Amino acid sequence: MFWYQQPPANGLKLVVSTSTWSPNSYEDGYSEAKFEINRKRTDFILMTIKNVTPRDEATYFCAASDH
Repeated sequence: MFWYQQPPANGLKLVVSTSTWSPNSYEDGYSEAKFEINRKRTDFILMTIKNVTPRDEATYFCAASDH
C-alpha cells in the first residue's frame, strides 16, 4: 500500500509505503509521529494524520499493488 499527498497546485508526493511483510517506509520529511499507519487487518490499512494544521491541506491518495 502506498499513501500519497498532493498539496494544492503541486504534484503527488509519496508519504509512506507499507506491506504485510515489511515495516512502514516513510519518505524524507514524513514520519510516524505525524502520519500513523494502522494495520489491524491484512485487507484494511488506515492512515491517520495527527495534529492537523493548515500546512497539511492536500488531497491524499492510497494505491495498492496485488503482487
